[in-house]
Amino acid sequence: MQPNQPFTDPAMVAGYAEGTPQKVPGFAGLHRMAMLLLAEHAPDPATILVLGAGGGLELKAFAEAQPRWRFTGVDPSAEMLGLARSILGPLQQRVELKQGYVDTAPPGPFDGATCLLTLHFLSREERLRTLRELHRRLKPGAPLVVAHHSCPDDGDLHRWLSRSVAFAGGAGADIARASAAAMAERLPVLRAGEDEALLREAGFSGVALFYAGFSFRGWVAFA
Repeated sequence: MQPNQPFTDPAMVAGYAEGTPQKVPGFAGLHRMAMLLLAEHAPDPATILVLGAGGGLELKAFAEAQPRWRFTGVDPSAEMLGLARSILGPLQQRVELKQGYVDTAPPGPFDGATCLLTLHFLSREERLRTLRELHRRLKPGAPLVVAHHSCPDDGDLHRWLSRSVAFAGGAGADIARASAAAMAERLPVLRAGEDEALLREAGFSGVALFYAGFSFRGWVAFA
């Protein structure tokens, strides 16, 4: 699978900044919660790694809230990094953008990291490797904030994805079910318990759920 493939389509990139907040419940709140979780442990000033930074929306939210933080943003899509530069505007002065995957990120160590709306594109094996690489780039005790599609342990994946599809576009039940079936086939969505176990297997501790919106869930964990 090429995780960045949908994010090179010009129409998709053009509509990302406006469309994504409409697809993810509490999108702005998710960014603010992530910033606050980072700020609980990050020094001031701090250096923050943002994996999957294309589009620049969380970078903009973090940079506006924390004027003394500096950021490294990594994303495989040149088109999405171009959008990030446009979204960030003058805030780019505190952001270094790099094209690539987690291996492209500098060794750090960073005071915190985020990976939002990204890990659900990765297989279990690649997800574990990515989490381990993030762990290697964090100072001991530094927070990692992640959020992505994840199914409740005892839940019906198709039903939860259908709810997210309906939230995103007001689709009818039949269309939502069809879209959810396509997503379930395309995305290696894990159960919430598997997500938490992977974080621990990668070396993180203190894993705690802080966000849930239909099929989206978010955790904070510590290196």
